Amino acid sequence: MTSSKAPQIDSFDRNILDIVQQSNRTTSDQIAEQVGLSPAAVQRRLKRMREQNLIQADISVVNPKAIGRAVTLVVQVSLERERADLMDAFKKEMKRNPSVQQCYYVTGSSDFILIVTAVDMEGYERFTREAFFDNANVRSFQTNVVMDTVKVGLSVPTHSDEESES
Repeated sequence: MTSSKAPQIDSFDRNILDIVQQSNRTTSDQIAEQVGLSPAAVQRRLKRMREQNLIQADISVVNPKAIGRAVTLVVQVSLERERADLMDAFKKEMKRNPSVQQCYYVTGSSDFILIVTAVDMEGYERFTREAFFDNANVRSFQTNVVMDTVKVGLSVPTHSDEESES
């Protein structure tokens, strides 16, 4: 686990993060031109931010519908017992399951919120059998079927609300 102290970043870092969150294919030369640094300085900053885990991954976002996974579901899961070993086992299972795009351990009426994709409802039923019904520690789950994708993103605002207002 990373330390609770956040790495220090300046306005150049924030601007670089904004750019690479839009497209990680933007070259160091293009970034340098936009933020007013040399390409070498941009490369050093990107390297440091990756080492500090400010940038967790450089990925391509695939459209699920384009590859035949037309159904997206938001699933709330409640466990029977909240023992650390059972929680860890569930987390590990969700990390391994390719149908689970996102998994959050949450407070409130359920223990986990999952974002799941499936080819169709039969595929989701197979998922529920394997992930929930075959798991004695799953007490219950509630599924919400996504009717329309309004916004999906992993971009994080890099400037505080106070900075945005000025």
